[in-house]
Amino acid sequence: MSYIRMAMRVVLFLTLLTGMCVADSKGNLALNGMAVQSSLGHPQGDAQHAVDGNRDSDYKKGSCTITKTEFNPWWRVDLGNVYSVSNVTITNRGDCCKDRLRGAQIRIGNKLDNNGNNNELAATILTAPNGTQTFSFESVNGRYVNIFLPGNNETLSLCEVEVFAVKRKKLLFIILLYRESCSWSHSCPVFHISSSRSSKGCRWQQEFKLQWCVMQYD
Repeated sequence: MSYIRMAMRVVLFLTLLTGMCVADSKGNLALNGMAVQSSLGHPQGDAQHAVDGNRDSDYKKGSCTITKTEFNPWWRVDLGNVYSVSNVTITNRGDCCKDRLRGAQIRIGNKLDNNGNNNELAATILTAPNGTQTFSFESVNGRYVNIFLPGNNETLSLCEVEVFAVKRKKLLFIILLYRESCSWSHSCPVFHISSSRSSKGCRWQQEFKLQWCVMQYD
């Protein structure tokens, strides 16, 4: 039995994937996340209340946070993974004290230096929200989202913080393979690519002995 020796050479590999890896985004990323704050100003004002999914802005209803009156109070949620965050929605207190939130900063990043308050500044709350307001900005990659209120004798109170990321775009991988010795009349070797990507299939060009494959991230 005779065997046909077939040699192959990868001619070109193109990929659109660049930058750091970020997780896929689905809805409010902060919901039920691990939240902490600089201090507890009242037994009813636990940091976790800002990620319980309840936008009730009446502090007495038990779904808002509050720190002590202090220097540079802050609140932080751990998203559990790195996301490309582009929107943060904040529900301010509605029963009183809404102006306390004026000047607060939204900071996003992966470090916990200074409790995360040194991470990238994404937005500043220049006007205290009446109820719920969404702050949109150029996406910032990060795991931690901080609400940081700089200044002396400040009190930070939040009734809900919601975090949203840009949806991951589908990324295509194009692989061109040139088969130097592969007769159309004989079986050509099959390329098996082990990957989490979904294959969109391969195409064979007989006259050029060229095979191209497209791989796609869903």
